[in-house]
Amino acid sequence: MPLHPVRPARGFPPPAGEERSEPIPKFKTLDDLPANLTGEIALVRVDLNLPMKDGSATDVTRVEAVKPTILELAGRGAKVLLLAHFGRPGGQRSSTLSTSMVIGDVGRVIGEEIMFIPEIAGPVVEQSIGILRSGDIGLLDNTRFWPGEEANDPDLAKAIAAHGTLYVNDAFSAAHRAHATTEGLAHLLPAYAGRSMEAELKALDAALGTPEQPVAAVVGGAKVSTKLAVLENLVGKVQHLIIGGGMANTFLAARGVNVGRSLCEHDLAPTVTAIMDEAERAGCTVHLPYDVVVAREFAANPASLRVCNVHEVAEDEMILDVGPTAVEALADVLKTCRTLVWNGPMGAFETEPFDAATVALARTAAALTLEGSLISVAGGGDTVAALAHAGAAEDFTYISTAGGAFLEWMEGRILPGVAALEA
Repeated sequence: MPLHPVRPARGFPPPAGEERSEPIPKFKTLDDLPANLTGEIALVRVDLNLPMKDGSATDVTRVEAVKPTILELAGRGAKVLLLAHFGRPGGQRSSTLSTSMVIGDVGRVIGEEIMFIPEIAGPVVEQSIGILRSGDIGLLDNTRFWPGEEANDPDLAKAIAAHGTLYVNDAFSAAHRAHATTEGLAHLLPAYAGRSMEAELKALDAALGTPEQPVAAVVGGAKVSTKLAVLENLVGKVQHLIIGGGMANTFLAARGVNVGRSLCEHDLAPTVTAIMDEAERAGCTVHLPYDVVVAREFAANPASLRVCNVHEVAEDEMILDVGPTAVEALADVLKTCRTLVWNGPMGAFETEPFDAATVALARTAAALTLEGSLISVAGGGDTVAALAHAGAAEDFTYISTAGGAFLEWMEGRILPGVAALEA
């Protein structure tokens, strides 16, 4: 399922008269550039790591996300050089991983002819810049063909920077990597956040940086082990932590509940108990389901499907979704909150009817957002797909298409590509 496009955030800045406790980190945007950029060469880091099938992209969401930045810079007269990675070539050239593979899709979405440049620095790039006219766009080859990219080699960064007069980072999804084109260039040229990056940073600040309180977080997915750092960070930042998916089974088991054959990491019981203890000390309420949807087999609409109290799960049953009574109670929790951050589904949403809890809670969040009482920010591939499945994605305040970067932000980690932009 295609990811939901990044859109301008709804509800930012905060209403007049409401002050945030901390300022949003200061970074320059395209608004800080002159209106006329004729004579400027903009090196623009974008994410064009598109999913491909039979030589064409199956999802161009990432291109749509950076389109406003590219067209704005070109429209103001700059020569625009796009820097992007594609796949994992490991520092070696590969014809199947060249960014030339996506140039047709990029040009179609942008609506402009784009010149392919088979290098990222050196004479070929210099010659190509000479051919480009004011407002033209060029796409450099896969930055990861050069080992110095992932090593953040200062010499490579200098070689690339020699071709530009300014640097724009519009690839939040790659901001958790300290690479030459995501971090190194920002220290060598005047650096700016692109429109997508700008919207992302403002949305994330509104979600966990300086949010309107109370704050709720929905964290779901299969395993606690993949989101330990997220949970440990959130308990100190939110007032309500809603646990769903297979993760909820591990939390329930840690509290002594028999979860039958459910997906569960029993060995993490001490860790989960420590998280719940820390949440209690921080004044964060951890919400676990008290009724669940179970079945003896994982299949669409199984004959053994039933709803029961968490203490009534049979040894041969699996918990596959949160029950309707618990979902109704969680909806009431969201109605008391001003901010929501969401990562991960509530159940096995890909298979009906185990999508019911995710759909119901997502629609509640969307409705609250539409009426103006909730700022809702969500991210992560499964999350975006689940919200789109629920028909709720369009009405969330902001949907992030970033994967690893979004998770690292939820963990409270410093993202090198973001930190390098801060003035």
